[in-house]
Amino acid sequence: MKPIEFSEIKNIIDYEKIRNDFRQRIIEMKNLRRLKIGEMVTLTFENRYTVTFQIEEMMRVERIVDDEKIKDEVETYNELIPRDNELTATLFVEVDEQSKIKPVLDSLVGLNKDSVYMKMGEKLIPAVFEEGHATDDRISAVQYVRFKFSLGETSILADPSVPVSLIIRHKNYKAETPLNERLRRALHRDITEDSSVNVWI
Repeated sequence: MKPIEFSEIKNIIDYEKIRNDFRQRIIEMKNLRRLKIGEMVTLTFENRYTVTFQIEEMMRVERIVDDEKIKDEVETYNELIPRDNELTATLFVEVDEQSKIKPVLDSLVGLNKDSVYMKMGEKLIPAVFEEGHATDDRISAVQYVRFKFSLGETSILADPSVPVSLIIRHKNYKAETPLNERLRRALHRDITEDSSVNVWI
């Protein structure tokens, strides 16, 4: 998928003019791309639209207008863009009660090591976690992951005869959720189509 370029990012004034419509579209897109795995973990798959939204929202909130600072943010957020034959996702550990956040996160230490997979038929594709969000005794509630595929594996997303699911196999958390047909189509399109084409869902 093509990285986001600085020229594609709207300045704060221009973004404000289209924000309501763009935000609604992104909400719809994220709802389609969000998959809950068990009771507390959610993965949201990213693409150029969702990442562009994050950049422009961050600029709006922090009132960033300096071109060099914007370029730095684009470079940073481009790490969330999937590369060839990849999918990327943001993993959230969702805990509603403040008092339970630390105990829950402590119980999930090690989640970033051989614990999250995409299962395609009998094949397991491990999630590759971005470094810097966990240590041997701590883990962040927000993690960034990549799934790297071979050419043959990407076509499985478009084959409804082969079941595809997301799996967590952690000593304190085990769950599996199948990907529905619409999500599979969207992810297959991310991998196979020109990402500059204005396709939403």
